[in-house]
Amino acid sequence: MKGRLTPVAWLVAAAASAGCGGGRDADPVTLRFWAMGREGEVVTELVGDFERENPGVRVDVQQIPWSAAHEKLLTGYVGRATPDVAQLGNTWVPEFAALRALAPLDARIAASRELTPDAYFAGIWETNRVDGAIHGVPWYVDTRLLFYRRDLLARAGYDSVPGDWAGWRDAMAALKRVGGPGTHAILLPVNEWVPPILLGLQAGSPLLADDATRGAFAEPEFRRAFDFYLGLFRDGLAPPVANTEIANVYQEFARGTFAMYITGPWNLGEFARRLPPQLQDAWATAPMPGPDGPASGVSLAGGSSLVVFRGSRRADAAWRLVEYLSRPAVQVRFFELTGDLPARREAWEMAGLSREPRVRAFWDQLQRVVPTPKVPEWEQIAFYRVQERVEQAVRGAVPPDSALARLDRDADRILEKRRWLLAHRREAGDAAGEAP
Repeated sequence: MKGRLTPVAWLVAAAASAGCGGGRDADPVTLRFWAMGREGEVVTELVGDFERENPGVRVDVQQIPWSAAHEKLLTGYVGRATPDVAQLGNTWVPEFAALRALAPLDARIAASRELTPDAYFAGIWETNRVDGAIHGVPWYVDTRLLFYRRDLLARAGYDSVPGDWAGWRDAMAALKRVGGPGTHAILLPVNEWVPPILLGLQAGSPLLADDATRGAFAEPEFRRAFDFYLGLFRDGLAPPVANTEIANVYQEFARGTFAMYITGPWNLGEFARRLPPQLQDAWATAPMPGPDGPASGVSLAGGSSLVVFRGSRRADAAWRLVEYLSRPAVQVRFFELTGDLPARREAWEMAGLSREPRVRAFWDQLQRVVPTPKVPEWEQIAFYRVQERVEQAVRGAVPPDSALARLDRDADRILEKRRWLLAHRREAGDAAGEAP
């Protein structure tokens, strides 16, 4: 996503935040709600009932394209023109929490009769916890897992995807053998950062070390995952191509050019629409295998959350809107309108999602998801540095050890301001503690 916050801009915006404060709701009030993409289009169909339940409260929904959302949110923050409520991608929550742009919600959650933390997937809920406080409520969820051709897997001698790395790799080798020349077991686009990071998390890597101030990519945990990942290319199980080199992923999946693909729930509908009728019973989904079995097969905690901005003068009404949109029945309706997987477990049961085989794999995977590092700089590291260094290693431009060492140096440079800020914060704390 574009418009990410650089360390320098982070400092400038942080300084601009001084003086922002909340206030009491006025009545009547108009709530400003910013929502992104398709969600912004359909949420207007949900807020009418909220307005009827809350006479005197009107919700003004502004739909923002995802491509412009980050920059608009940041500009609104610096200009003290943020909305009351907004949809925020889970990886953006740490950034805006660090700016003190978001209202902590712990006290409101504790007093709520509408929602409790245990109604949500634990790993998704955790994405909203920054510096010990909750700054958002999950609205919808996503994660990554395996989409695969179960007919091809059966031809290779397997009735399901093995649950550990060793068995998974053996299955991929069998797929390659029965597929023949020009086919591969799995598509892992070399310009996507998710697969190597996902495998690193499975291997127990923290990704960042020293209070998230330095890279940890050359450490043994990530190196183990990186060796497994590179081995899939080295042995011809994955083609060394970028997603821009594949004209049509769905067409190549249908042809059997590759039999497995790591992707998210947005592709459930795409596979159903784009694959030919004769293959509709031939594809399936499965949770990610783990290095030591299914329990270690974690994946990424993703989706979007609802946040209340600290500067809102209508915070009480804003929180009532968050509670309303979090109701299981409203979440089911939201799923029906968007296809987004609900954040509330009760909504899954009400909609029968956990009983649908292809969606059931997401239910299972969502029990085992973890957040990526919760620092503002993470997206810059992942989207640019990880992607670049991984592709260099896959294509043989640099040895694996050099790629990981360079990636650590990249991360260390990006995190330099964070180290400086934390060091000065500690010094200030020490000085305060020594004061008479």
